Amino acid sequence: MRGAVLSAFFGMVLTFATAFGATAQQADIESTITGQFEAFKADDFEGAFAYASPNLQMMFQSTENFKRMVTSGYPMVWKNTDVRFLDLREIAGAQWQKVQVTDLKGFTYLLDYQMVETPEGWRIASVQLLDAPSVSA
Repeated sequence: MRGAVLSAFFGMVLTFATAFGATAQQADIESTITGQFEAFKADDFEGAFAYASPNLQMMFQSTENFKRMVTSGYPMVWKNTDVRFLDLREIAGAQWQKVQVTDLKGFTYLLDYQMVETPEGWRIASVQLLDAPSVSA
């Protein structure tokens, strides 16, 4: 009987610890993405570039190259009126955060942020546009 009670207790502790860890992880990931959105809002592309993963930084090589890519390819990320965090998923061992963004014209976009954990914290490894924009009602 005592063994069953201890097993149940440790099972509950493990479940709580896992849930708490997942909640903390999601908060950290959202904080990283929010930080980049705030940097974009201030036209601080150097600050925004700091939220990119080391691999992404190597790929773009400079803040100017990163700025060109964002302003031409992802203007809704650079200038927007609303950002909403949807679900965080694990796909093939990677963390993906779905984000809904409304641009200045009222169009809504769904984006998927691939996140990687680095010694400096969570960083953005890639962003994918999930579907065509729709007009908000």
